[in-house]
Amino acid sequence: MTATTLNLAHLLDHQARLTPAREAVVSGAMRLTYGQLHAMANQVAAGLRGLGLQPGDHVALSCPNVPYFPIAYYGILKMGGVVVPLNVLLKPREIAFHLNDSDAKALLVFEGTPELPMAQMAREACDDVSACAHLIVMTTNPALPSPVDRTISLGQLMQAQPPASETHPSSQDDTAVILYTSGTTGQPKGAELSHFNMALNAIASRDMYAPMLNAGVDAINKYLITLPLFHSTGQTTQLNAGISSGGTLVLLPRFDAAAALQVMREERINFWVGVPTMYWALLQHARESGADVSAIAGALKICVSGGAPMPLAVLEDFEKTFGVRVLEGYGLSETSPVACFNQVHLPPKLGTVGPPIFGCEVRVVDGQDQPLPSGERGEIVIRGHNVMKGYYKRPAETAEALRGGWFHTGDVGVIDADGYVSIVDRTKDLILRGGMNVYPREIEEVLMTHPAVSLAAVIGVPDDRLGEEVKAFVVLKPGSAVAPEDLIVWSKGHLAAYKYPRTIEVRESLPIGPTGKVFKRGLRPTQADASRTTKPE
Repeated sequence: MTATTLNLAHLLDHQARLTPAREAVVSGAMRLTYGQLHAMANQVAAGLRGLGLQPGDHVALSCPNVPYFPIAYYGILKMGGVVVPLNVLLKPREIAFHLNDSDAKALLVFEGTPELPMAQMAREACDDVSACAHLIVMTTNPALPSPVDRTISLGQLMQAQPPASETHPSSQDDTAVILYTSGTTGQPKGAELSHFNMALNAIASRDMYAPMLNAGVDAINKYLITLPLFHSTGQTTQLNAGISSGGTLVLLPRFDAAAALQVMREERINFWVGVPTMYWALLQHARESGADVSAIAGALKICVSGGAPMPLAVLEDFEKTFGVRVLEGYGLSETSPVACFNQVHLPPKLGTVGPPIFGCEVRVVDGQDQPLPSGERGEIVIRGHNVMKGYYKRPAETAEALRGGWFHTGDVGVIDADGYVSIVDRTKDLILRGGMNVYPREIEEVLMTHPAVSLAAVIGVPDDRLGEEVKAFVVLKPGSAVAPEDLIVWSKGHLAAYKYPRTIEVRESLPIGPTGKVFKRGLRPTQADASRTTKPE
């Protein structure tokens, strides 16, 4: 029996046949049609074959949100390769780890900037990884050769290659992408996602929000992509879902609130996916600058939030200010990533991430992996078409994560009687204070209802008596002031005695990671911090 063939790059192949003249990618002054994107991806595929790379070989890709990313991404897939996207902020030692761990035979890297010399750092990393024999630099100016020793430019790789090429007939179960987790509990692990995982999750995502976008044969939807494309959410819900719908992808290399609002206005963006801190930043900039958002609000049809739970105060404020519905979803790198989503045709339930998507099952279980009834807190487990094959070269960790046929997320959640899922917190973020479970998100939500507080993050810090104590970091609204001790007293009146933060630190900003989430590991107190904290009983 012949195995079913499916290659994630078929999404691009199909749209290039249907609408070759339609704009596929916009980035600044550069505008590529589907026909052009398809031809360039074919040239990359042919160039990689010319280097001796074979179907099944792993090819790393380190690139910000510029047109090179989709060109290289689909080019690797079309030659039958496995894409290994890398965080663009990795240092040489970290790049070398990922190349070694993934067994990458080639690395395509963006040239970078003087402040972030990505190609030069990649050269240093590759010198320590003998198996990665090919380093290809995507130069800022495509016509120029690579400025880095012992490399070739992507332009040189593509030169004289045919713009037409057959996509490798991969099996649906072949690995398409290896996505590395953040490594917050140790070394990063590579989640192996099949062509079936990625393609079906993209199509399911597309179909869920399509009813709220422009309909009709001639309608062209414009997707603003501010989430990094090396991250699973950007790849599935915007790159692959957008390509499969024939949309136009408007790329922003680095999220900046002012730039995002300008692009939304100029390009008449009607679909955007962001993480909660991006929503917060857009609101802050719009208020501080006095920007007129009426034109933006008139074009936006739908916004999606994921990556972290959205504070209700931010969600409601954004919907009111921009006049658009914000739908929350939930997923992980290991689930391609979407597992739950608030459907457009179902009544909204604020504070939830909606029911499971098509073909996906979600349960909440106790410490013995037994299902819990609706309304009870437990660990969220998932099974379905979106769940990874496993962690690359980590059979023991794969078996642990997929025990019983369910992927164990490490997230604490609740499922209500209607099947809507709410995320309470990460298991690893759980604070154990004197034997009592304290969920940081709950405290953050409460703190953000204070009239002076704009953003909050809560962590557990070591305590000799209780094991862990609750500490909060807050950013105040412009022109607002509140003393930490007064905020502690206020929170004491809104939270149970074991929950309220004993220490609060006011900061001008909070550390934000490359995917736009608050980077809580960057909030660990130092000796210098102690002078700015208050701890009344």
